[in-house]
Amino acid sequence: MPIYDYSCECGNRFEALVPSSASPAPSCSCGSVPHRLPPAARLGGVASAGPSRDDAPKSWRGTGNGDRETVRHWHRQMTRREKLEQKYPELAGDRRPVLAHEGRFAAAPLRAGDPLPGGPAS
Repeated sequence: MPIYDYSCECGNRFEALVPSSASPAPSCSCGSVPHRLPPAARLGGVASAGPSRDDAPKSWRGTGNGDRETVRHWHRQMTRREKLEQKYPELAGDRRPVLAHEGRFAAAPLRAGDPLPGGPAS
């Protein structure tokens, strides 16, 4: 049974369970018949921080060979992300520069300060 919001001429507002949308409105405590209000927006779910810097394309091919719409889309996304990170620094994550991101580093980019894989640890 759905719950509907009602408002009466006397100023009374209330919710009521009714069998269906075609059912007559329940009577108000003042005795008059109220009218149904439009449904209120119900916000649910979880807010999203959007794509992270690691999700952004890191090469020419990743932007569709420089496709204007793709570049514009990612520019907007990263501008929003930057504003969000300024407000909530804990979302910034690892901000060290990426030194290599293609070839053998495609799966795990090499960042400044990382030891070289297979090389001596410093």
